[in-house]
Amino acid sequence: MTMLSKIEAVNDFVVKFANVNGSGSASANELFARAILRMGVPVSPRNIFPSNIQGMPTWYEVRVSEAGYLGRRGGCDLMVAMNPQTWDADVREIAPGGYLFYDDTRAVPAARFRADVHAIGVPLTQICNEAYTDVRLRQLFKNIVYVGALSALLDIEPGVLEQLFAEQYKGKEKLIDSNLKALHLGRDYALAHVDCAGVGLKVRRADNVGERIFMDGNSAAALGCVYGGATVCAWYPITPSSSLAEAFQKYCSKFRVDLDTGKHNFAIIQAEDELASIGMVIGAGWNGARAFTATSGPGISLMTEFIGLAYFAEIPATIINVQRGGPSTGMPTRTQQADILSCAYASNGDTRHVLLFPEDPKECFDFAAAALDLADRLQTPVFLMTDLDIGMNTRLCAPLAWDDARRMDRGKVMGHADLDSGRDFGRYLDVDGDGIPYRTYPGTHATRGAYFTRGTTKDSYARYSEEGAVYVANMERLRKKFDTAKTLVPAPVERRAARPARAGVLYFGSTSPAMNEALDLLAADQLQVDALRIRAYPFCDAIMDFIGAHDYIFVVEQNSDAQLRGMLILEGNLNAAKLTPVLHYDGTPITARFIAGAIADKLGLLNVTPLKKVAQ
Repeated sequence: MTMLSKIEAVNDFVVKFANVNGSGSASANELFARAILRMGVPVSPRNIFPSNIQGMPTWYEVRVSEAGYLGRRGGCDLMVAMNPQTWDADVREIAPGGYLFYDDTRAVPAARFRADVHAIGVPLTQICNEAYTDVRLRQLFKNIVYVGALSALLDIEPGVLEQLFAEQYKGKEKLIDSNLKALHLGRDYALAHVDCAGVGLKVRRADNVGERIFMDGNSAAALGCVYGGATVCAWYPITPSSSLAEAFQKYCSKFRVDLDTGKHNFAIIQAEDELASIGMVIGAGWNGARAFTATSGPGISLMTEFIGLAYFAEIPATIINVQRGGPSTGMPTRTQQADILSCAYASNGDTRHVLLFPEDPKECFDFAAAALDLADRLQTPVFLMTDLDIGMNTRLCAPLAWDDARRMDRGKVMGHADLDSGRDFGRYLDVDGDGIPYRTYPGTHATRGAYFTRGTTKDSYARYSEEGAVYVANMERLRKKFDTAKTLVPAPVERRAARPARAGVLYFGSTSPAMNEALDLLAADQLQVDALRIRAYPFCDAIMDFIGAHDYIFVVEQNSDAQLRGMLILEGNLNAAKLTPVLHYDGTPITARFIAGAIADKLGLLNVTPLKKVAQ
């Protein structure tokens, strides 16, 4: 390496792998991330992949942070450039003083390198050609060879990688041996031919992972549905939600099978389309089962008519929307938070739906179970709003926990004894003043408690009516029920600055990990900003109080239309000028540097306080 400035960091850097989709790189890259995690250093990997099966560019970014930051930082300190198609763009992304790792089996023209980046060449193709005769094995093990070389460059303990192979291929010794061979081919070459000590990025064993688990949000939400009592899942495959339904099937096969009879105590139906799937969920909910569907934005578009039926007929339904880039087909394998408006007001007419915004897999688990409770309690569709970043990427989070004393909240249900006693039953009658009526399950009583379920207007006893006063009374009761929901949904989480702040920031969902670091970056630059993480809609009074307590409010979200900001203005009757949007919508997860830089720039324009520029 030439003598130039270099990035030096221990347990605090970003590695990005640039690969070709379908080359088998994903498992090798995840192995790299898990090895660092096993050394007690928190990592946060993100897979940025195309929507085709094979041949297109794919990236895998690993944030290494002993401090525990789990969002994307922004920038790249070490680029593992395995894709000639994207070489130039990948090289441009490396920070000055950073490192470029590449296959130098064939010479690369000098003009394609950067003078301020350290180039580290290892003849990966040559090593594999000499070690393997099968073309497919050469490609597959090339990925393991570069992991081996990186372990030498970054001081990743080889024993950790060896243990991971032993666990992954337990009982398949041939696979263990072949992978270990490839690992040490790369490691031994790097130790013998590369100045490993000259690489300034190092991994040192730490103890900062603790009891946290490494899990993806789709699996966590699926498990939350199992624990929350869901027995019916109707779905239609769509990226990035398909793995959620598949995980639910896996967990049900483990936890929902009668040990004595072998009978399955669940129903999972892959419907012919999204409209059919939500129809099945509504039918199951009407019949008293706990049911959900998993989908993404295009699926929501198709489900809208039935969602309106469930809202107006007041039938429980849980809808898990793993958001992706839109509109239309959009970017199927990219992340966004762009379905907030379409879900909050889904269907024609005046409708408002409950939305829950989890920040990580732990909250995916918690909120999935909560959504099922809320759907029953409120007798309405409830949306769990995750996205591809949370759903499909593995992330460190607190262990999932469940209180065995917890019981399902089925809401207001009249049983046989209630009906037999002559108690007045009006399906849409507001008895308790909270807007929530009582319902009955089909077959509860032979002669009482029946009603006609309809999507048309009706009175308190479910009788058809087109009288204006009856319609207005029903709509006002639905609004009262939505106000009741404010008291039931998860409360926002506040983070106060070290000193009194005139500025505040609102954010939600998968923006949370990057925001946590961005707030620290701003504080280090002497910029005091209070923060409030919104976890649900309808918006509770604490959110409006937070807005009212600050002179300037930034709303950070991952869409182009400032959808959350628009909803806050509408629902709170707010002055639009007070809420400044901070928008990120290129399909990649938002970064801490982007947030901090945008807020610092806007604070500078507002002349709130002298500031130093935050690095982009």
